[in-house]
Amino acid sequence: MENYAALAQDLVELLHLDQQPVAISFSDTAPGGIKEYDGQAPAGCRFWQEAATSTFTTSARNHELCAIGVHTHNLQASPAQQKDLMDALKVFADLGYVRPEDVPQIPVLKSPSQFVTYAPLAATPLPPDVVILFVRADQTLILSEAAQQLESDHAPAMGRPACAVVAQVVNSGRPAMSLGCCGARAYLDCFTEEKAVFAIPGQKIEAYVDQIRTLAKANGILSQFHRLRRAQIAAGARPSIEDSLAALAGQS
Repeated sequence: MENYAALAQDLVELLHLDQQPVAISFSDTAPGGIKEYDGQAPAGCRFWQEAATSTFTTSARNHELCAIGVHTHNLQASPAQQKDLMDALKVFADLGYVRPEDVPQIPVLKSPSQFVTYAPLAATPLPPDVVILFVRADQTLILSEAAQQLESDHAPAMGRPACAVVAQVVNSGRPAMSLGCCGARAYLDCFTEEKAVFAIPGQKIEAYVDQIRTLAKANGILSQFHRLRRAQIAAGARPSIEDSLAALAGQS
């Protein structure tokens, strides 16, 4: 098994994260030795915040207050959850927020699961299907560069509902960013105005950390180069790239 503790530490240090990466794992049977969630969550996305410091397993009943999350995660919905989903979609349609023609475009996990386990990536007892990061724009810059290099494509930026980013990543095997939704931003204290969510396929996390390591170092050096070059030009100079590189080397 990969050293998830080391990978998590690298992500925190390289990207300067202020919240621990979270691992999400799906299974058809309850994982042994992992406690069942014993609280009451207003939405499935709330588990992302609690899993930064705690490991637990959930089933559909733990998601019972979040019909949207039950839908995107393809969990077995109770009659009450099915009614909640229909009621929510009606309100969304009346507001023009989610029109009937928008619903098929919302990602839903292709394969249903009975249990969802959440944990800090550093302590995950299961190989993660998805790794969730709460990031600022400058941190997303490095992640998007890593995605472009590893996937030869850019990670999509998604809107509502925030939980659909999990289905998007699992179904595609590629990373995705979520700008969240008004619900997630209301339910999560850590999902502040300047943050977005970047989700990485669990099976690719080591490759992403390796790429992020290279890109974080490159961004640090190039940021210093551009700040120096800005100062040179502001002072009236017209430096060539060679001139600025020489000045940068002189600062080392």
